[in-house]
Amino acid sequence: MCRFLAYHGEPVYLDELVCAPTHSLVHQSLHAEEAKTETNGDGFGIGWYGDRPEPGLYRDVRPAWSDENLRSLSRQIRARTFFAHVRASTGTATTRANCHPFGHERHLFMHNGQIGGYSRIKRRLESLIPDALYDARQGSTDSEALFLLALANGAAEDPVGAMTRTLATVRALMTEARVEEPVRFTAVLTDGDGLTAFRWACDGQPPSLYWRETRTGLVVVSEPIDGCRTGWQVVPKGATLVARAGQPARLIEAGERAGRIAA
Repeated sequence: MCRFLAYHGEPVYLDELVCAPTHSLVHQSLHAEEAKTETNGDGFGIGWYGDRPEPGLYRDVRPAWSDENLRSLSRQIRARTFFAHVRASTGTATTRANCHPFGHERHLFMHNGQIGGYSRIKRRLESLIPDALYDARQGSTDSEALFLLALANGAAEDPVGAMTRTLATVRALMTEARVEEPVRFTAVLTDGDGLTAFRWACDGQPPSLYWRETRTGLVVVSEPIDGCRTGWQVVPKGATLVARAGQPARLIEAGERAGRIAA
């Protein structure tokens, strides 16, 4: 499983959250505490919003702990919204195109989890992505396929509804293929003006997710970056965290979602 961080608020330098803290994302790439594997060395990526509506992206297959360019860029880039992700592959190749976050037009997406039995439904799932969006597919991960299908299902206007519909479709394909492995979906989606963080799973065991509002903005993480849980709130299993510009973050509990995949 992977580890990630998302920020939304007043502009800050990326290194303040990605590199500098005691248990920063770079530290977690070697020493994760709440993941299946301690090491997340199958590539990394950052995505950020500056003065343009579409985000910038920097991704590479090198481990985050050994990439001097990541540290240098993080010291120079100041952004109001940004994502950072360190990858532990669940089976797809370690290539730059398979590193998170994924971007399309003004949206960024990153994921920690997996579609159980993905190879058995991959072709049918990809056939549901419209041609205009499928042309944007660069890699081979289940995460990117989920992202593009969610955009096709209306994620730009209704992120929670679109993801609910997308994962319901995935579950139907898995049932048809008699896949018994679970879908685990801890993920974040943004258009730069707000973000939506999901912690869902069909077996009740989604990967970890925490959030905290600081003096500058909202921080969402796979595990606390300061080495302690004081001040961090857990996103409950089956819940969604929604943040919009000028509004406090709010949780949508599992029971508020019609057609949810599971708690």
